[in-house]
This record gives sequence, structure tokens and C-alpha cells, in this order.
Amino acid sequence: MEQLITTFVAVFLAELGDKTQLATFSFAANPSYNKWVVLVGSCSALVLISAVAVLTGSLVGSLVDPKYLKLGSGILFIVIGLLTILR
Repeated sequence: MEQLITTFVAVFLAELGDKTQLATFSFAANPSYNKWVVLVGSCSALVLISAVAVLTGSLVGSLVDPKYLKLGSGILFIVIGLLTILR
């Protein structure tokens, strides 16, 4: 249960205010779009891309020590953050 809660919170916070959420917001704001269709489309896309991430992560995790994956991910997030600030 702890893994479920940790994953949920991490993904929820990562997606909050993300361009994906803003795109979904824009579609839902369009009066000619069915809100339920927008919800189903958005949820389906997130489920599919999450499945790709899980499968890819499982494959990479079996080839590379998870400690190096965490380190690499952390460094990548810092670099992307710095590049975003500098632009």
C-alpha cells in the first residue's frame, strides 16, 4: 500500500500544472467538446504512457543498478530545472 500511495502522490504532484493538464483544461473549456470524452481521452493517454514507462523502467532496471538510475534521474531533473531557469 505504501508503494501505491508514494507512486500516486509523486505522479499527482508531477502532473499538477503540467502542460498535459493544461492541454486537458483547454479541451474541457471548449464548449463543443464533450467533457466526459475529454476525461476518458486524457485518462487513457496517461494510463498508456504510464504503462510504457513501467515496461521501459522494468527493462532498464534489470540492466542497470537502481541506485545509478536514481542518481541519473536526480541529475537530469536538476539539469533540466537549471536550463529552465536560465532560459
